[in-house]
Amino acid sequence: MTTAACELCADDGGDALYRNDKLRVVLVDDAAYPGFCRVIWNAHVAEMTDLIPADRSLLMRTVCQVEAALREVLQPQKINLASLGNMVPHLHWHLIPRFTDDAHFPKPIWVSVQRQTAPAVLERRRALLPALRAAIARYASCEA
Repeated sequence: MTTAACELCADDGGDALYRNDKLRVVLVDDAAYPGFCRVIWNAHVAEMTDLIPADRSLLMRTVCQVEAALREVLQPQKINLASLGNMVPHLHWHLIPRFTDDAHFPKPIWVSVQRQTAPAVLERRRALLPALRAAIARYASCEA
């Protein structure tokens, strides 16, 4: 089921890195946060409990697989996971690699900027995105 007014039903929500019949993993276009990904449930549902238990398990397993790929490739200090849906009530998880030098650290990325990350640092992180794409495909294609 899709809803025409829902932006995650109408659009991928980012650069699709992995997709199956139930969900997709996308890279978010955020210059300040290279590697920011979302795991988006394809059908239009708002909450985890809208899914049957097997689908909940699949979704959370994929979130963990993407987290593992982010940790392997980007080696952040922390990964922030969030499933908000306040603005877009379509089930999705944000996976945000965090570094002590990022623009908002240690606060959430949705608050006021704390500092500017050096452009060279961001460019080095962006250079890792092809390896991240490969790692996400490798992890997400695993059943376990």
